Formats: sequence, C-alpha cells, structure tokens
Amino acid sequence: MAQTGERLSTDAVHTLISGALKRSNTSQRNAARVADALLAAELAGQRGHGLRRVPTYAAQAAAGKVDGHADPSLEQHRPGAALVDAANGFAYPAIALADDWLAETCPVQGIAVAGITRSHHCGVAGVIVEKLAERGLVAMLFANTPAAMAPWGGKRALYGTNPIAFSAPLADGDPITVDISLSRVARGKIMAANQSGDPIPEGWAFDADGAPTTDATAALAGTMAPLGDAKGTVLALMVELLCAGLTGANYSYEQTSFLNAEGGPPGAGQTLIAMDPGLFGKDARARFGIMAGMIAETEGARLPGRRRQALRAELIANGIPVDPGLLADIEAIGT
Repeated sequence: MAQTGERLSTDAVHTLISGALKRSNTSQRNAARVADALLAAELAGQRGHGLRRVPTYAAQAAAGKVDGHADPSLEQHRPGAALVDAANGFAYPAIALADDWLAETCPVQGIAVAGITRSHHCGVAGVIVEKLAERGLVAMLFANTPAAMAPWGGKRALYGTNPIAFSAPLADGDPITVDISLSRVARGKIMAANQSGDPIPEGWAFDADGAPTTDATAALAGTMAPLGDAKGTVLALMVELLCAGLTGANYSYEQTSFLNAEGGPPGAGQTLIAMDPGLFGKDARARFGIMAGMIAETEGARLPGRRRQALRAELIANGIPVDPGLLADIEAIGT
C-alpha cells in the first residue's frame, strides 16, 4: 500500500482502476476504457474526476445502475450525423465509438456531429475534445449532467452543471483547449471536498434552502451557483436542448445522481461536433497558431490548456500522488 506522499506510475493507476471495476461486474474492455479516462483526469489535475470516482463507479456497476458489460452501438442518420446508444453503460466506450466515427467522417464531410444517448458521467470534457484535436480535428463537446442548477430567478434545479469544451489543433504544438462548467465550479470539486472533509469557498453553491454555504455536504444537497449568473443558466438550457432534446437522452431533471448507486440509470446525453480544419478550403491550423502566438506573447496571459498539459508531462514523468485512504478503499473493492 502507498504511504503518505508516495506516487504511483500511470500503469499502476490504470491497473488499480481497471481491477476495481472488473471486480464490480464490468467487462475487461469497458474497465480499460474507464481506466483510460480516469487516468487522463488525474493527469489533467482534475482529481474529482479521477481516482475519487472509482468507488462510486464500482458501486454503480455492482448494483446495475450502470451496465458494466454494455456494448455501445452507432446508427448513422445523415452523411454527417450519427447517434450513439451507450446502452446505459459507462460513457467512455460510447465516446470512443463516436470519436472513431468522427475521425473517419470529418475528412469526407467537413463537419460531423455525434449525439450520445442513454449515457453516464463523461469525466473531463477538455480531455475528450483534446483527443480529437490531436487527431487533427476542431472539436466541441456539450454534456448534460444530473440537475444541480435552477433557472435564473427560480429555486428548482432543472439544469446540470453542463460542461462545454472546445479544442483546436495547431500546426506546431499542443492544441488550444477550453473547458468550462456552467456552474461557477465543477461539481466534482465539491465532491472531492466532501470526500476529504474540506470546506468550499463561499459563492460556489447554495444549500437546500437556497442560502450560500461553505459546507460541501450541504452544497451537494442543494444547488450550484451558475457561471455568470443569468448568462450561465441560459447556456445550461442550450446544452440541455443539444444533449437531451436533440438526442432523446434524459434532461438533467430526469436523471439520477452520478454520485451514488441508488435508482436506475441516469440516461445522460452528450453531443460532439467535429470539423476538419480545412473545412473552408484552406487548412486553418497555421491561422490558429497566429492567435495562439499572440496570446503566448502577451505578458501575464496563458493559452487555455497549457497549465494542464504541463502538469500531465510532470505527472507522467514523476508519478501520480495517491491518498493512502482512497487507495485502500479502491484496493478493497470487490474483495
């Protein structure tokens, strides 16, 4: 067992995650896909979407809330549009299927969209679009999540935190990647604080009575504060229509929680849009690079995604720090 301050290699973390899931009624293939995604979250510094998700994922698979043996399927409805059915399994195998179809279709069609229905938590949105950018595509992701925010002026949670992500490839260098939650912070950060017993900053969330709170447990029982007040809630509505209205997935208020093993499958939705950078007749990657260079040369500014990309390189080289208590919990799953 790791001691305080010990770091695990990426291979060890992957084996840790996949092993726990395989012991929790998940196929080897799906366990590996989930481990890929949670490892990528750790490498991105998004620990609330990484190892901390394993106990919950495993409990949901063991209980049947998520089908660990599900095989996603893809149906192409138009030359540039396909719907992926995640079959109430983990989102990551369905996303991988959508990625492969988009990478094949975009060079022919120029632009393509893949909707994903009957899905689950999709992790770090920026990681998903960046993988497509690394395959040479401009990519956008919209994802809805269980209800956590109310419409502006209302009290009932109808929208999720509903992340939006964008990534564009450059002719030389890592992609430009934007990843935002439509709440002031990602719900995963509050989940991580709840698991560690830490308070959260004021302004992140409200309790069940609508009062501001710094207690992570009370925040998880209440609602999230939207990014940009009313502007954040209307963007969350846009995501709902793109991810559930368009695909037939559940709206956020119809979903069960990603955070426990209670109830039926959440049935979340994701929509991926990909574009060939030569869509308008000229490869735009060099043009993207001009703007990237201007930002990089601006004193005090930083390209979106660069801090995360640097952290990934450091963690790959030196190992991923793992909390001993969490490690023990994961190792005990299914044993």
